[in-house]
Amino acid sequence: MREADLAAFAAAHAGDAFVIDVREPDEYVSGHVPGARLMPLGQLPRHLGEVPRGERVYVICRSGKRSLAAVDLLARAGVDAVSVAGGTDGWQRAGNPVTLGARP
Repeated sequence: MREADLAAFAAAHAGDAFVIDVREPDEYVSGHVPGARLMPLGQLPRHLGEVPRGERVYVICRSGKRSLAAVDLLARAGVDAVSVAGGTDGWQRAGNPVTLGARP
């Protein structure tokens, strides 16, 4: 499974899932999933040491395209990662909260 739908992601998020946001910093500060850690796609290889092993990792972007690329990279590094289908846009459209600013 390379993608999680928004309902599955919301349940995992409520359970303290590890979430990576692979958008650019300006996108992240304008609104991100609470607790998501910023690791822009182009810099993700440098952050691999920060990504947990042995648990599922959820990867999110704006709509789901960049997160799928990130999932491929993470899978090659041995990480159990899935992309959040619909991305942050879908998360917000579903009425879920976002955090503004640079803090997760």
